[in-house]
Amino acid sequence: MSPPPASPSVPRLQRLREAFVSLLPAVLRVDTRERLRATLGAGLGLFFTALLSHALAARAGDMGKVAWLIAPMGASAVLVFAVPASPLAQPWSVIGGNTLSALVGMACVALIPDPALAAAAAVSLAISLMFALRCLHPPGGASALLIVLMQVRDPHFALFPVLGNSLLLVLAGVVYNSLTGRAYPHRQRAAAPAPGQPASRFTSADFDAALAHYNQVLDISRDDLEGLLREAELAAWHRTLGELRCEDVMSRTLVKAEFGTPLSQAWQLLRTHRIKALPVVDRADRLIGIVTLADFMRHSMGEHRSVEGLGQRLRVLLRPSRRTHSRKPEVVGQLMSAAVSTARPEQRVVELIPLFSEAGHHHLPIVDAHGRAVGILTQSDLVRVLSRAAQPG
Repeated sequence: MSPPPASPSVPRLQRLREAFVSLLPAVLRVDTRERLRATLGAGLGLFFTALLSHALAARAGDMGKVAWLIAPMGASAVLVFAVPASPLAQPWSVIGGNTLSALVGMACVALIPDPALAAAAAVSLAISLMFALRCLHPPGGASALLIVLMQVRDPHFALFPVLGNSLLLVLAGVVYNSLTGRAYPHRQRAAAPAPGQPASRFTSADFDAALAHYNQVLDISRDDLEGLLREAELAAWHRTLGELRCEDVMSRTLVKAEFGTPLSQAWQLLRTHRIKALPVVDRADRLIGIVTLADFMRHSMGEHRSVEGLGQRLRVLLRPSRRTHSRKPEVVGQLMSAAVSTARPEQRVVELIPLFSEAGHHHLPIVDAHGRAVGILTQSDLVRVLSRAAQPG
């Protein structure tokens, strides 16, 4: 007997549940201290703005003629004190957005008799002007609408209370945010990897291309968003590579040479083992230098210029002169680089990435606490590790 068919209401209920959940507001990832900071700041900022605006209106004798505090200042206070890093909350956005939008509202009152049409036109034109002058500020739309609803025609209203309120609120925001550890105005700084950290896999040009494709206004500055993405990428690097040590990935089969190893023998070691570098050690296995293919090539090109062809020059370099005194290098110690960057077995791999990516290293000998060579980390080892780290999940 076949099982009864599944009820079609189950998927429908599931879709309804998912649709409802998608409408719920996202969790604000700020702690109680930050919420109190923003709450107290908005209260003090508005109190300061209202107190001085009231005093200015009373001194001018305009208390009964004009408003001395406009409602959009409440929305501006939310931005200035709760999200002071937002592009929408910066001083020019607050001052320009509110004041210019008020002037747009007055123009619509004068030119459009129908209040409903004037209200819609005022808000739309205010947004367009704020876009053009880089002062997009949501309360600016409220300022334009307020002017139309109050049928304000006097341009002095844009100076006071609109401009006056905006200036005072911004001044309060500068003082309060600075005292509570929030940069305001929020200066833009180009994001860059911190020294000693791996370079990002995306460039600023890539980020700009992504923003252009997204093509929407974001309530976060471009540089702050790029910085957050780089920090998230760095956190992912540390999650995947942060605990990986050199001893976990280094090549332990170490092919070495000594100071007195003949050049021909060292060259044969490089060719036989298909490697590009030989750590040079003393009799106690302590690292004293490194010799690479590049060293052989450099000396071959620099010496015996009368000999034609790189291969022939290399053979001349490797051939022993069998003299007691010779200007030509005869042993590894005369060819090696004594200044060698090294790492310890317990050192984290992520710390060494800049040595390979920026300092141009191709091989990094690994030495123990006594300076003895115990392994070598190569670009191939690092690429293998990074390739594993880049795999999803």
